[in-house]
Amino acid sequence: MGLDTWMIRFVEHRRAVALASLMVAFTGLTMVLNPTHAAGLEWIGIPLLVCGVALLGWATWPSAIEARIEPQSLGSRLLHRLTLQGRLVRLFPIVGVGIIAADLAYNFLLSSSPALLTEDVMVLLTATVLLVYYFVPPAHRRERDFALIFFLVLDAVLVAPLLLVRFITRNVDASVDLYSWTALAPELSSILSMIGVANSIHAVAGFTAPGLTFTPLKMSVPVTVVISTSCSGIYSFGIFASAFVSFLLTEYKSPSRRLWFLLALGFLASYVANLLRMVIIVLVGYYTDSAQSDLQNLLLAHSYAGWIIFLGWLALFWGFLFRFLPREKESAASDSTVLSKGDARESRLSACDACGGALAPAIPAIRCPCGRYYHRHCVANEPHCPRCHRTFVAGIRAAEGHDTA
Repeated sequence: MGLDTWMIRFVEHRRAVALASLMVAFTGLTMVLNPTHAAGLEWIGIPLLVCGVALLGWATWPSAIEARIEPQSLGSRLLHRLTLQGRLVRLFPIVGVGIIAADLAYNFLLSSSPALLTEDVMVLLTATVLLVYYFVPPAHRRERDFALIFFLVLDAVLVAPLLLVRFITRNVDASVDLYSWTALAPELSSILSMIGVANSIHAVAGFTAPGLTFTPLKMSVPVTVVISTSCSGIYSFGIFASAFVSFLLTEYKSPSRRLWFLLALGFLASYVANLLRMVIIVLVGYYTDSAQSDLQNLLLAHSYAGWIIFLGWLALFWGFLFRFLPREKESAASDSTVLSKGDARESRLSACDACGGALAPAIPAIRCPCGRYYHRHCVANEPHCPRCHRTFVAGIRAAEGHDTA
């Protein structure tokens, strides 16, 4: 199977490629923002993040025609309303600069440690998106809206609760251990008790996070595992849940009960996957650790196995869900009200006239003077257009031909 054939298949399955690239990109982002699994793991995340973003950009980058005829998504309309019909978008660069200044001032003036932590990185990335949002051409609004919605949801899930806890406790260095106390430790304890692992949840001196105490089968003394914020999986949960919300809001144009159900189901699946991760980590320590191993098996499972289980669960869920996502069909009548006659003619040229496959900048194509486009490999042995029998105009790529015809 040649490269051109693969490229055609990628073009025809852009949504699947987009979802796969999301998984790759946010796997890398998880490694970068939450480097607690193993030393140096964040450096592996950087190339994954770059490759995922590049593949996502290729899969979702619209042609000039698509940009003109594509209706606005739910996310675009939501942002349009939140910005007072777009009037506040002009202020985004100023807001971005203000957020950067506020975060740096908060760290250097109020926090006992001026180091930029995970929440600071999230805030600074949000500010960066605001800085460039206004300057991104409207033809690529899907990409810019996805990035902005993702970071806004991520801040709402991870940063806003942290600021709220610090405001209530009047402690600028407080962490969001409330998540572990309410949404992780009790549920984890109940599941372990149901499968026969005796345990208890309690406070630990010197920590604000809960401790889980259990006695491994090969040990005679109980051990305590502190479920801190960095170990709770809340960062991974927030990143993938935010990506799922952003994907659905920028993919669909009209709300429906099924769409809201999928949004809720995405959050629930992320939470269940994180809970399953913690259960398996504890079970590894419960069944395999001894006095000689000194909980090294549990720590190893926490660093690698638990994280891989979480990603695998989400990939399986989203892959299955994506296969059955409702596909919106746009009628030809609605398109005709948007397109002019010239635009309608150009929109037909977004596919090869020989095989009907999609055209893309990466797939070599040629144009006939009559206006039709063909993949080069489809007419490799045909010097003339199969439709009008004119000689082909060589050297014009499919993506460029719309403007150079």
